[in-house]
Formats: sequence, structure tokens, C-alpha cells
Amino acid sequence: MQDKVEKAIEKIKPMLMRDGGNVELVEIVEGVVKVRLQGACAGCPMSQMTLKNGIERMIKEEVPEVESVEAVD
Repeated sequence: MQDKVEKAIEKIKPMLMRDGGNVELVEIVEGVVKVRLQGACAGCPMSQMTLKNGIERMIKEEVPEVESVEAVD
């Protein structure tokens, strides 16, 4: 599952980088993907929406066994 999630994140990164942000995979625990938002995404008030409506949705499309995506510091 790790490889699939990493490939999905690589597809997402260019979209975030266009706005000065980035995302890093931290770990996967029992179907929960933990990521660290970086750059402009780290302090953005819209980061939760980006996380759930963008990153989580796209990862779940690529890797259906993922239950959720959470941001960590």
C-alpha cells in the first residue's frame, strides 16, 4: 500500500506546488494516511479543505483501501 500511496501523492504534488505548497507522506497506520503539509499549505486557512476534498479524495481514488488522510505537524 505504501508504494501506491506514494505514487498518488506524486500526482498531487504539482498542483500544490503551483500555489507554493507541498505534501509529504509521514506514515500509514491501519488504513490512515498521515501527511505533513508544507510551504504555503502549512499555514493556509483552506488547508483542511485541500486535505479532505483534494488530497484525501485523490488518494482514495488511487488506493481504495485507504480509510482517511490526516495532517500531522
